[in-house]
Amino acid sequence: MLTTPVVRALKRDAEAEVHYITKKKFTDVLINNPFVDKIFTFEKEITEILSQLKSEKYDYLIDLHKNLRSARLKQALNIPSKSFNKLNIEKWLRVALKFDMLPKVHIVDRYFEAVKFLNLNYDGQGLDYFITDKDRKAVELLPVSCNKGYVSLVVGGAHYTKQITTDQIIKLVNLSPLPVVLLGGKSDNEKAKEIIKSTGDKAFDATGKFSLNESAALVEGAEKVITSDTGLMHIAAAFGKEIVSLWGNTIPEFGMYPLFPKGDEGKSKILEVKNLRCRPCSKIGFDKCPKGHFKCIKNIDLGSVF
Repeated sequence: MLTTPVVRALKRDAEAEVHYITKKKFTDVLINNPFVDKIFTFEKEITEILSQLKSEKYDYLIDLHKNLRSARLKQALNIPSKSFNKLNIEKWLRVALKFDMLPKVHIVDRYFEAVKFLNLNYDGQGLDYFITDKDRKAVELLPVSCNKGYVSLVVGGAHYTKQITTDQIIKLVNLSPLPVVLLGGKSDNEKAKEIIKSTGDKAFDATGKFSLNESAALVEGAEKVITSDTGLMHIAAAFGKEIVSLWGNTIPEFGMYPLFPKGDEGKSKILEVKNLRCRPCSKIGFDKCPKGHFKCIKNIDLGSVF
């Protein structure tokens, strides 16, 4: 999601043929993107598609991941390449010593450092996400109560310390003036069942029932999106939705807050517990709170969400 402004610039402004390399599980994010000419996917290792990539005879490799896998790919292809600064030292200082040397810019701005040699700059138009009319039919499967508007609420997240708690979601559902559609994967089913048990027909459980692009359609159709730091948060930003994001162990200063087109930044509201000494405790997340109290999420004031 966060690389899409670079892809757009490469295709539209540099008039390049753009091929995208990613893990197979992320295909849906790009499958409908008109700025991507070809997608190469692999399950575990880049060696699965290396011979195909070599046969393409690329002019440049733009590395917006900058990990060991992409380093091996650059070495194997042996073509001109550029990458961006991951700020690993600055992030470590912020996490371990609470010393702030992070630049006050979004990660998209840092991604564009990798294509400066092509005279490309961020156009200020936000992120891209494309779905089809077939995906949008998912909205028709929502209960009749959602016909006059609903709120999409993201139940899960990649790590527990990023997730909104069950008790908080129950409170949010009960506070909502509109029906709430619970979004997430199959791993969020039990959490969603507990929420439905406590809120009745005020919420609809969509966890694990829809594909990623169908879930994106449910985000697109919502009046408001409530989420933690998740991929669906960025999809909501791409659709220009009004977003309230709750931040736990990660912080917006890492540069991955919702990115809207210039002029629409007011659609994003970030809720977090500032000045908590243990926060951030990780640049990614944990399966449980290292301190045991989980104050970074539990102490967020929910009263202003609606």
